[in-house]
Amino acid sequence: MAERSTNTRNGAAGLGAGRWVLLAVFCLLLPPSWALPPPIRSLSEGLSRSRALLAAASDALLQVQKQGTLGFECTLEEVDLEDVTNSQINTIKSCMSEDPGPGNCPVLESSTLDMSKCLQGIYEDLKTYKAELGHFKDLRVLTSIDEMMQALQPHSSPATPQPSPSTALSSFQGRMRLCGALHAFCLRAVTIGRTLGYLSALAAEL
Repeated sequence: MAERSTNTRNGAAGLGAGRWVLLAVFCLLLPPSWALPPPIRSLSEGLSRSRALLAAASDALLQVQKQGTLGFECTLEEVDLEDVTNSQINTIKSCMSEDPGPGNCPVLESSTLDMSKCLQGIYEDLKTYKAELGHFKDLRVLTSIDEMMQALQPHSSPATPQPSPSTALSSFQGRMRLCGALHAFCLRAVTIGRTLGYLSALAAEL
């Protein structure tokens, strides 16, 4: 009787151990971010905010071009685009394939995507551009950035970084840099929107 009881306990323990092994293997098969994905609501709100972000950035650039407030035509032919986020974690580094192959554009790969890292890269991009565009004092742009950051990290209060001195509008170089920053920000806003759309679709499938 005792032997039967012992066998029963050992069998139960074996089943328990087997379940843990299966669970561990299952988790290893999933990308790290898929085990505990961000709430779909946060991603949906971020995607919605990204549309407002792109609209604000595009409108700000259009107004600068129409009004000629920088003293020259603010077109891509006039300035060199500079990625002000290149030295840090950003959307491109965090969300795109590290080795897209020669001649190919970076792509999103669901098999290697770390969703949490990707969202953090987007957040850091927004923080950097907020500092870069601080002297521009476009309330709609700065507000849309703040709201987007809040959507991505609802439990944090985005600190207001100090604007870069090189973006001061009192110098021609500063105005040239602002023009380049606006163009680059519009392009990054498009990338952010598409990325969040992709992440939302992935989260909805889980």
